[in-house]
Amino acid sequence: MSEKHLPDPNDPQAWSRYVEDFRLSAHSSVEWIAAYLGNIRAIPVLPTMRPGELVDALPAHAPEQGESFETILADFQSKILPAVTQWNHPGFMAYFGTSASTPGILAELLIAAMNTNGLHWKTSPAVAELEQVALGWLREWLTLPPEFFGIIYDTASTSTMHALICAREFAQPETREEGYHGNLVVYTSDQAHSSVEKGAMAVGIGQKNVRKVPSDAEFRMKTDVLRSLIEADLRAGLQPACIVATIGTTSSTSVDPVAECAALAEEFNLWLHVDCAYAGPCALLPECAAHFKGIERAHSIVPNPHKWLMTQMDLSAFYTRKPHILRQALSLVPEYLRASEDPRAVHLMDYGVPLGHRFRSLKLWFILRYFGRDGVMEFLRRHNQFAREFAGWVDADERFERIAPVPFSVVCFRLKGSDELNKAVIEKVNTSGSTFLSHTALNGQFVIRIAIGNIATGLGDVELAWKLILDAAEEERQTNK
Repeated sequence: MSEKHLPDPNDPQAWSRYVEDFRLSAHSSVEWIAAYLGNIRAIPVLPTMRPGELVDALPAHAPEQGESFETILADFQSKILPAVTQWNHPGFMAYFGTSASTPGILAELLIAAMNTNGLHWKTSPAVAELEQVALGWLREWLTLPPEFFGIIYDTASTSTMHALICAREFAQPETREEGYHGNLVVYTSDQAHSSVEKGAMAVGIGQKNVRKVPSDAEFRMKTDVLRSLIEADLRAGLQPACIVATIGTTSSTSVDPVAECAALAEEFNLWLHVDCAYAGPCALLPECAAHFKGIERAHSIVPNPHKWLMTQMDLSAFYTRKPHILRQALSLVPEYLRASEDPRAVHLMDYGVPLGHRFRSLKLWFILRYFGRDGVMEFLRRHNQFAREFAGWVDADERFERIAPVPFSVVCFRLKGSDELNKAVIEKVNTSGSTFLSHTALNGQFVIRIAIGNIATGLGDVELAWKLILDAAEEERQTNK
């Protein structure tokens, strides 16, 4: 970079100019963020561009001389922003909705400024201890017992991988030194997230050793079939190791019978992992308690605050009531990383594959304090109510059919007719610029999903989505007469 932008640390005036340049540009950036949040409905939720268009619009080579913040930010607005799918848009109702709440934005700014890294306790006591506090608060809200130890990873896929590492260690502790024996089996629903299979592939269990248990009419894992599969594998000389149950499956948000899975895990001495990455926050709501029956009997659990708890990407909360198994599987401390042996000094590097550890807990701490338990419960209830209202509109319109129950804030439905008809409807809605929906396959059919989860989404946004769906359906019917 040029001398203009690379300060001499020994020159107080140069360093002062460097910091002042940041201060002025940061104020401009905060003003831009405030305007962005205040007027986000004016921005298309989906970009209208072709693959490679952004690559072609940017220089092929990095600059030889440094450029100003002003120039960089101008290019961000003119070139980068139009290529962004707006996950923080109130009309983003595809996949699972997310929110970049304002306390989380401020916390991310502080996290970036401090740039701290919690390898072990001494490298940043705040990272290690605030993580315990923030996850302890969330654990209480989720009504989990105090013996559940929490650690933050990036995404639920990483959390599930660590659950499978625990299951492998639980079943075959010799694997750490000798390597995998090749006979462990994992059981999960045919509705489970693909991360279960990916995790099994990553930790050496293998995709072929993941049994996909059939689901019932409401897309819940059939535990009678689960038992049969476990018993068949035992007879075949294999070693059942783990059950992965889901509360809030990706396609339909169905709820596996966790208590029944726990009973089988206890009977056969298997690790039980519960994936509630999306729906986990609803454990706060008394009216949702039945969905979480038996969760305290799991060995590990993952809720993702970055899905439905107003937390910026990325933050996945992994809880286990057997942290010694996790540590036993992964702790490896060379001399250069030896640290305090004080029992209260938690070394996060001992509880995960990554050595580095971002200060993610700061944004969760900000969010829990800013909104409080009452605010979070109101936020969740609002979205669940919107989903029930939307489901009522679907049920009342004879042209449509609802495909799955609505335990949370996702509705799965389709226009009666061909898959091609439904694909055309969703395509028209998604080109509107105001709403983005996703799809899945249930019962062998193409199904439209609407997933409500953004802090800015109001009933008006849901009503607009329904109007766009109705208009698209009518247009397709007229076209295909």
